Amino acid sequence: MTPIPRQVDFHCHLDLYPDLEEAISACEDTQTATLAVTTTPKAFRRNLQLSSKSKFVRVGIGLHPHLAEERWTELPLFEVLLRETRYVGEIGLDAGPHFYRSLDRQTQVFRRILSACAEQGNKILSVHSVRTVSKILDCVEELFPMDAGKVVLHWFSGSAAEAARASSLGCYFSINQAMFRSERGLAVIKTLPIDRLLTETDGPFVEVDSNPIRPGDVAEAIRLLALARGYDADSMRKQVVINFVALVAQR
Repeated sequence: MTPIPRQVDFHCHLDLYPDLEEAISACEDTQTATLAVTTTPKAFRRNLQLSSKSKFVRVGIGLHPHLAEERWTELPLFEVLLRETRYVGEIGLDAGPHFYRSLDRQTQVFRRILSACAEQGNKILSVHSVRTVSKILDCVEELFPMDAGKVVLHWFSGSAAEAARASSLGCYFSINQAMFRSERGLAVIKTLPIDRLLTETDGPFVEVDSNPIRPGDVAEAIRLLALARGYDADSMRKQVVINFVALVAQR
């Protein structure tokens, strides 16, 4: 993603806003390096087409764990389209009460995606890990070696010990403003390596004043992150950009 952005939104569902072209333009206008994640392989091409002239938006191919049970048959399409992008997301596992019953299928899908990414190499993955961080890291350690690419743990909700293990495996962490609503979340954020932090909106799922957060609107996440880590907001914004540039420069 060039040129150097002003800020980073490393996990946003641009195609779930009412107007995808307008959402892409919002990221361009604010010079926000944005990873537009998708939830199914079939959604990938439209996102890619509409963002093809964007300086700041890149598209990840995804198969969301919430959809693994009904969309696992799209895995062959996923593997074909994977060759068209360096970015992968949203993928992962979710053992929350609404999705636990599909965890076996989710795991099959996630493992196959990791294997495909490792085979092709040089991939950056945005990974969902609700109540499954240890299982995610087990799969990464087994199937996605550090020289195959990088894992970014989106909306990380694991423990400090799991964060330390993730860090040892080279993972990054994308932080949104909703993560600061719990004391537990804040405590873990304070332990994360400063050079592995990115910001995200997870729009439109995060809301501000009962409205979906705007794409690229990471100012509050930056402010809260700066406060938690003893930085001023502009210094934190710059640090996140430095982290992002280092992440995408790795080959």
